[in-house]
Amino acid sequence: MTQEVFSDLDLTSLLSLSFSTSINELHDRLCELGFGDIRPVHGFMLKYITPDGASGIELAEYLGITKQAVSKMVDYLENNGYVIRKTHPTDKRGKIVVLTERGWLVVKAKEKILTEIEQRWLEKIGTERLQMLKEDLTKLVYEASEDRLRTRLRPVW
Repeated sequence: MTQEVFSDLDLTSLLSLSFSTSINELHDRLCELGFGDIRPVHGFMLKYITPDGASGIELAEYLGITKQAVSKMVDYLENNGYVIRKTHPTDKRGKIVVLTERGWLVVKAKEKILTEIEQRWLEKIGTERLQMLKEDLTKLVYEASEDRLRTRLRPVW
């Protein structure tokens, strides 16, 4: 495929493709580092868990899925050594999900890889243009959803 094919795409398609390309590279590289069992949806969950843990209800609300679906995801991540369930610090009947050492390793690897991807973009289009792009997208997103923004943005399914 040539670059000209992409130049005919609308902005939404280009944004979607740039996101997909980055996520695909991230997961290819995580796989090379021994984290091949992590999927994009797990990244959203791990991001919300850091740094202090989260309850199943909080995770379900953040991810926009059922508590049962969260429970299955937590089971998977726990079985693969990324998280553990602990007694809730203020509600002894409840549990919170916290990262294990392996969980922190994958979070740190993800941050490093995404920084490297952004650095490569910076080298391709320049610091000024990348900063302008980030500022412009921030402004457009904020203005389009100002009255609907939460303290944390939800993943898009």
